[in-house]
Amino acid sequence: MSWKVIDRNAAPDKAEAPVLTDALVEKIRVFLPRYETKRAALLPALHVVQDHFGYVSWQAMQELAELLEINASDVFDVVTFYTYFWTHPRGEKVVTVCRSTACAFMGADSVLDECKKVLGIGEHETTADGKFSLQTEECLATCDHAPCLYVNERCHKHVKPEDVRRIIEDPNNAKLDIERSTLFDGVKGA
Repeated sequence: MSWKVIDRNAAPDKAEAPVLTDALVEKIRVFLPRYETKRAALLPALHVVQDHFGYVSWQAMQELAELLEINASDVFDVVTFYTYFWTHPRGEKVVTVCRSTACAFMGADSVLDECKKVLGIGEHETTADGKFSLQTEECLATCDHAPCLYVNERCHKHVKPEDVRRIIEDPNNAKLDIERSTLFDGVKGA
């Protein structure tokens, strides 16, 4: 697995146009009154940015830091602490394999190996066509359905290695059966 190296001490080129549009900034500002400090709105702000761009670029981190009046290195630390956030473009669909004890005991390692084989990529990589990215998470909170994997926000339960190709090739593999949460879409009427 290879990670893109980011020099968190190097500021982005100020000649570049801002990546956070006025609309994104306003969407983030909606969260500020909910918290005692601007810093506390960092996680929702990161979700807004990643939901819009598919990842959180260094320039976006810098602009968020300025907006929330915190150090850019603090934003970087949060982005790189949580495996959910990506610092480089990811695929249209992200396949996430659970690696918790329950899933591992029930065969998650074989499921992950089959995902790598079917997709032709390793962890935290993206297929050449930009369709899929692959990652693992420590726990997807679906232990009673182990092993499980997610395609974007859709959970696939009791997955066996022989199920992987069918799941990956299904054009509806990420389609949710329930309406997506609007938690990070801001306050209605705001």
